[in-house]
Amino acid sequence: MIPATNSIAYTNARNGLASLLDRVSKNSEIVIINRRNKPDVALISKEELDSLLETVYLLRSPKNAQELFKAIDESKQMDDAAIEPQSVKDLCDDLGIVRDKTPKLGLDT
Repeated sequence: MIPATNSIAYTNARNGLASLLDRVSKNSEIVIINRRNKPDVALISKEELDSLLETVYLLRSPKNAQELFKAIDESKQMDDAAIEPQSVKDLCDDLGIVRDKTPKLGLDT
């Protein structure tokens, strides 16, 4: 998901800095601060920046990037596949788990 991006004039950002910081951190919003005769700057939460930097790091290696995209594709295919509901008994049978038939009351003796 790409976070929403808004822009604000430097003076307005300065006057409402506390609420702007709250908005950015709460909504993972990126705000561009427009400055007169100077380059604009982006205000981004640390959490969002950490996420972006981690993504860049993971995708830096072409082999790693290829493996990640392959895993994402496989995950999407699994999401599209119909999964049949299964009883606990059937699941245990499929996994070879032997269940104790004694009901557990949560009391240790």
